Amino acid sequence: MSGSSPTPFSVSVDEQPDRTVIAVAGELDLATAPELEAALLPRLRDGGHAVLDLRALDFMDSTGVRVIVAGHVAAQEHGGRFALVRTAPDAPVGRVLEISGLDGVLELVDEP
Repeated sequence: MSGSSPTPFSVSVDEQPDRTVIAVAGELDLATAPELEAALLPRLRDGGHAVLDLRALDFMDSTGVRVIVAGHVAAQEHGGRFALVRTAPDAPVGRVLEISGLDGVLELVDEP
């Protein structure tokens, strides 16, 4: 067993004048996805602009992909804007986005 323990899951919300930046860290999975949904989806359903920063995630499963898709759909349906901060190409989460095809559908930005 290695000496390093996983990063605890966290969601931080930074309200800015023109957008909300939501940064997540740790593991985004079935147990933690509801916390991200609660922070992200109401803003997009109100027609807001949200930027999701996944760069500090160590792991994301299909539940995380579902939350991202729900955010994209909510933004489109309610006149909001949704973007993801681009992850490193070799990052595990970047690979999930690539395999799922979301990297070609979502708006990707270099900085929050």
